[in-house]
Amino acid sequence: MKIILKNILAVVIGLFVGATVNMGLINISGSIIPPPAGADTTTMEGLKAAMELFEAKHFIFPFLAHALGTLVGALLAALIAGSHQLKFAMVIGVFFLIGGITMVFQVPSPLWFNVLDLGVAYLPMAWIGWKITGKGR
Repeated sequence: MKIILKNILAVVIGLFVGATVNMGLINISGSIIPPPAGADTTTMEGLKAAMELFEAKHFIFPFLAHALGTLVGALLAALIAGSHQLKFAMVIGVFFLIGGITMVFQVPSPLWFNVLDLGVAYLPMAWIGWKITGKGR
């Protein structure tokens, strides 16, 4: 029973902390790389309308948020899990990947960003998070 509880906590804590990292980076991104003049990125409608004004630099923080949120969440899940650490790290990666796929359909971002984001920011970062724990040796 103890291992099952640890595994459940691993997923819950991994998702919560990963999402917190993700949102924290998204929230500070505009103060580090300001959005284009006249862009309202506070609402989904404003973001969709402003997307054509975005340059490559405006996609740095969304990518970092997705990648680092997944990495931290998967790392914590692998550290907390009582067994099957790689599987639980990858579960975090899959959850975040589903969120990324959802965003691809909701926000009309460039194809190059979608390919980079979906291909690199989720499952590879979950695997790296597990690898960092040293439990894969």
